[in-house]
Amino acid sequence: MDFEALAAGYAQAIPFNIHIGLRVQEIGEGYGVVVLPDGPTTMNHVRSQHAGALFTAGEAASGAAFISAFAERMGDITPLAERADIAYLKIARGDITATGRFAVDREALFAELDREGRVRFPIAVELKDPEGTVVCEMNVHWYVRANA
Repeated sequence: MDFEALAAGYAQAIPFNIHIGLRVQEIGEGYGVVVLPDGPTTMNHVRSQHAGALFTAGEAASGAAFISAFAERMGDITPLAERADIAYLKIARGDITATGRFAVDREALFAELDREGRVRFPIAVELKDPEGTVVCEMNVHWYVRANA
């Protein structure tokens, strides 16, 4: 699998992520990493990263992890983030690195997708500040359906 090509394509695929400056740092086997840069356009009223920007970074990292697992099937499916939960644990300052990890049995999901035409599963994400402190934890629940 050419993970560098996946990362480059994903970086251009979501216009909103480009708008806030998210950078796809890496996509690898079962994970995806994006960086939310520190800057005035992603700040809140207390000069830390805005909750909405953090949420976007977490959702994007889950999407990168999703792509790492489903790349070979992308032409045959429609994936959607169905819901998410996020815990804001610490004040988020500086560049924030969001890492999504695909921890579900991929072959079992593919089998269910082939059998049922749809599948649901979560992807966990951690967001860390430059010192490595976890500032947010997130779960993004994905809904994937087979294209008709």
